[in-house]
Amino acid sequence: MPPAWQASLRLRFAARGARTVLAVRQHQGPLMVQKPLYPEGGICHAVILHPPAGVAGGDSLDITLHAETGTHAVIATPGATKWYKSLGRDASQHVRLTVDEGARLDWLPQENIVFDDARARIATELAVAPGGSAIGWDAVVLGRQASGEQWARGSLWLDTQVRCEGRALWIEQSHLDAASPLRGAVPGLDGMCVLGTLWAVGSAATQELAETLAERLPLTADLRAGVTCLSSPAQSMLLLRVLGRQMEPVRQLMVDAWSALREPIHGVPARPLRLWAT
Repeated sequence: MPPAWQASLRLRFAARGARTVLAVRQHQGPLMVQKPLYPEGGICHAVILHPPAGVAGGDSLDITLHAETGTHAVIATPGATKWYKSLGRDASQHVRLTVDEGARLDWLPQENIVFDDARARIATELAVAPGGSAIGWDAVVLGRQASGEQWARGSLWLDTQVRCEGRALWIEQSHLDAASPLRGAVPGLDGMCVLGTLWAVGSAATQELAETLAERLPLTADLRAGVTCLSSPAQSMLLLRVLGRQMEPVRQLMVDAWSALREPIHGVPARPLRLWAT
């Protein structure tokens, strides 16, 4: 059995005048970040790389990111994260995102592709202070669609938590087995193999904004989406859930939603990433 990778990445963004800089960049194992770019002036864009290109059984990836007051960071990945056949061992990725007051974050990784017989644990923790804002997403494809492979064996654990000042705005923990009847059930995935979630956190995440976004969402046999507004005294968020049969329409829907939400949430017009055109 091949050895497992234990990799970690720690990023901290700080304000230097009108520019956001990557002040701390520490990594262990095959997990790193490319040189920061500035296609939007002072906004810092960084691309996270995982050179093995996939996560195998026993692998563990740990990413910690902190956006300090006055910063705006955009984080992306160059390609999909592939979760390989696990040989009976779990593989995991744990992402911890912290956004301070007056900071902004766009967390825009490409999708996760879960191979047949994979056992994937994907956890994301987001803490946004009052006065901070964040938009991000995650998408999962069950099976390798491009190869015609079905996800017939394996398990998927998804754990997402969004908090403000230690209080939960949204917590979702789910376990999906490849043989689960929920995959075909109407209240479950209804036969869909692509699922996506987009969250937008900030003071502008209002019910009115949710209704405006909802008017743009499709409802077809192959692509479905819904948006919900959640709020607390200190912070509010919009939650967009998407189900589809193919990744491309789901990806485009989420990009369109991010484009519509970025200026209301962050106060900055949307500018599509170059990675999305390659």
